[in-house]
Amino acid sequence: MSATATAPRREVARPDAARDRVLHLTGTGPLLRFVLRRDRVRLGVWTGSVVGLHVYFVGALSALYTTAEERQSRAAIMDTPVSTIMGGPGYGLDDYTIGAMLSNELIGWVAIAMALLNVLGVVRNTRAEEESGRADLVRAGVVGRHAPAAAAFTAVVLADVVIGAGSAVVMIGGGLAVADSLAVGAATALVGVVFAAVGVVVAQLSATARGANGLGVAVLGAAYAARAAGDVQRAHGSWLSWTSPIGWAQQLRAFVDLRWWPLGLHLALAAVLLAVGVSLASRRDVAAGLVAPRPGPADAAPALRSPAALAWRQQRATLGWWTLGLGLMWTASGTYISGVEDMLAEVSRTNPDLLLLFGGRDQLVGGFIAVMVLFGMLLAAGYGIAAVLRARGEESAGRLEPVLALPVSRTRWLGAQLGVAALGTLVLALTTGATVWLGATLVGITDPDLGTYLGAVLAYVPGLAAYLGLTAALYAWAPRVAAPVPWALLALAFVVGVFGPLLDLPDAVAAVDPFHAVPRLPVEEASAGPLLALAAVGAALWALAFAGFRRRDLTGA
Repeated sequence: MSATATAPRREVARPDAARDRVLHLTGTGPLLRFVLRRDRVRLGVWTGSVVGLHVYFVGALSALYTTAEERQSRAAIMDTPVSTIMGGPGYGLDDYTIGAMLSNELIGWVAIAMALLNVLGVVRNTRAEEESGRADLVRAGVVGRHAPAAAAFTAVVLADVVIGAGSAVVMIGGGLAVADSLAVGAATALVGVVFAAVGVVVAQLSATARGANGLGVAVLGAAYAARAAGDVQRAHGSWLSWTSPIGWAQQLRAFVDLRWWPLGLHLALAAVLLAVGVSLASRRDVAAGLVAPRPGPADAAPALRSPAALAWRQQRATLGWWTLGLGLMWTASGTYISGVEDMLAEVSRTNPDLLLLFGGRDQLVGGFIAVMVLFGMLLAAGYGIAAVLRARGEESAGRLEPVLALPVSRTRWLGAQLGVAALGTLVLALTTGATVWLGATLVGITDPDLGTYLGAVLAYVPGLAAYLGLTAALYAWAPRVAAPVPWALLALAFVVGVFGPLLDLPDAVAAVDPFHAVPRLPVEEASAGPLLALAAVGAALWALAFAGFRRRDLTGA
């Protein structure tokens, strides 16, 4: 008997197969379709909001500032250190056109929105999937190592492109220069692309989605701080401004003296960050982060052994960042009070309707305070809605059922979630009043006193309770609509509260807004009747939430 030895057959790899082995992108297409389908509402809301912001900005400024004198009065306001910090480097202030206003005052805020959209979107579809364990099931199929990150990155970049294109179309439709409008739209999209790449990197570093989001927001904060500090150091920006991708977008000098080449910096940085993200992803295990989490104590302290302590631990970091960020913003806003009378008097000579937003010519300072407080309460309500919806996240992630398996009742658990959310909302509300007063005090304005500011804030407490109660009741009875309805109502409240006097909205529309019943202190006199009625509505919604949550089945993961 004999055997014939044969040489092993050598397979020839196809070029596309070799590429997939190197980049591990197999399955990216199906995952991309899944991400787009799952996040279609989320991405649609972000897209509509940012493009809608451009619609509002172009339309409102074109209507309010119709003459060169009106625009130059606004330029004088923007030519201050506080405005530079909040706005940008101040190109075009000597001939302040609507386009220059957009470039100087809107790009920075849109960049922040784009950064949040991209970081949160990438982390949601990468690190959060690994943390929940769903990524292991996906990776059990024919899916490459980098396919989930590639799909998440591509999904948000597609949204960036749509937002950039839509914003450019809005600006062109508003009569602004075509080339400059396209440049601003491209910058908007590319800032998003950069922070999408940041999201890919931070998703490799942290072992939790919350930690990755925190790192991403920290990068955003550093970029904004570098831009602000650089612009304050020298007119039109210093070298420090050029260390920030937000600063690059503003250094286009759109609608003033356009230059395109800063857009190349966004592309280069995004490419570098993606290369870093791919390299880091190749060096870690699935569900593990390169930065190991700090081990905690073996036993929890007695103060942590309750649903309220758990809810507080989950939300304290978010509340801290909100408090710090809003505190700085409202302190800066309070410094404007020193010149608000001269500013508005100058504007009112050519545009008297603008004074309606502040309660009339005889109470400009009080009207300005009322508007600042209203803005603060809208943001506090937004925080409260998001905090209440964390309960929905705990349930859908499957973490609620183990908690309720312990000697913890549904009422106690929901009460803890709502109590911590209400506490955080109240903290932000009081922060608004205290820091606007602080900003006014820093520039020598001591009248009105702190009590007036805090009184204006506390008048909104029943309205804030109504927002939290509505969100909680929807979560308890109809979880699927718990998110869109409160946010839509908050958007309506912004329109009614800020532009209601100009739009002359019907009473039936204005009455839907919970804040419509709140007196605008210190301009209007307080009346107990509407506030008590609003408080009763809030209490009824809270009671409805507890009743509904006790009755319905949990949805699970």
